[in-house]
Amino acid sequence: MQTANKSGSSWTGYAGLCLGIILIVYLFSQVDLQGAIGRIAHIGFSSVLILLPYFALHLLETFAWLRLFPGNIGTIPYFRLLKIQLITETISMTLPAGVAVGEPLRPFLCFRFLGIPVPAGVASVAVRKLMLGVAQGIYTVFCALAGFALLQDASQEMLGFEGLGFVVIVAGIVVFTLFLFLLMMLLNGRAAHNLHRLLMLVPFDKVKGWLLAKESEFVDTDEELKSFRGPFVWRLLPVLFTYIVAWFMLALESYIILQLLGMQISFFQVLAIDASLTILRSLFFFIPSGLGVQDLGYLAFFQALGLADAQIGGAAFVLLRRFKEVLWYAVGYIVMFVSGVHLHDAEGVSIEES
Repeated sequence: MQTANKSGSSWTGYAGLCLGIILIVYLFSQVDLQGAIGRIAHIGFSSVLILLPYFALHLLETFAWLRLFPGNIGTIPYFRLLKIQLITETISMTLPAGVAVGEPLRPFLCFRFLGIPVPAGVASVAVRKLMLGVAQGIYTVFCALAGFALLQDASQEMLGFEGLGFVVIVAGIVVFTLFLFLLMMLLNGRAAHNLHRLLMLVPFDKVKGWLLAKESEFVDTDEELKSFRGPFVWRLLPVLFTYIVAWFMLALESYIILQLLGMQISFFQVLAIDASLTILRSLFFFIPSGLGVQDLGYLAFFQALGLADAQIGGAAFVLLRRFKEVLWYAVGYIVMFVSGVHLHDAEGVSIEES
């Protein structure tokens, strides 16, 4: 399977990166940056705790992904799959239009490092992506209900009307319903075939020629997806639970940082804020890591809640979260280059039999 030409999405990705940089520069121009750095300096060695939730998230996501491969694949080494998870997630979160590179890279690296046929890898990645969406919907609704009072209290100041709690709940239900529907459609055994038929409507001879040459590979992917029906469906439930727990790691990370900074806020309040900003970040998917968007969102929430030192504490919070990401992404790129993986490996990927 070859990745589609990414030129159309590249300019969107670079525009998103520029917008994110503008937003983050604006944010730090409005706060006491020196005071924020001073607040961070008082944390000391305890700041190591900030790194743990993100590591736990990768462990959980790898554990869940491991159970989404067809049963005939055999034993898959956990830590090799963890390496692929770390590399591809780093690419997806840091490059302009990174998801368009990182996701196609997953099945290719599964073939390269684990010998898993690409159709099986494609099937697992597709189911994984939709399962994450279903889990996000459940997570969003739970968090909105847990912190409903906070969302309603902050709504008037942030949006100019009451009802943010209801907005987030509805958004979570929509996300859950949409991804569950797509997941059911994917598992009907003809999803890849139907996609191939749809793509054949494109009025470009070169594209049609490529699609005709790859038709058998679409059929192979459908065959792999059939293994997810029947008894296998029940195996998806613990996988879904694992992905929900993984979503909670992001809120736990924020809570740990805020506690270390001495911010008076409860975990349920952090859950509500995190769920709201996760939805907001999804709307600005073209900005790598939600740069600037989430950061301004957190500051807006802190100010709306009337937290003491909201600006200094909020700026320190943003700095620590982004510095944590820089450290983890650095680890991801080190693992990537040590493993001999290059960005252009996502291009020209072809299905081969092991």
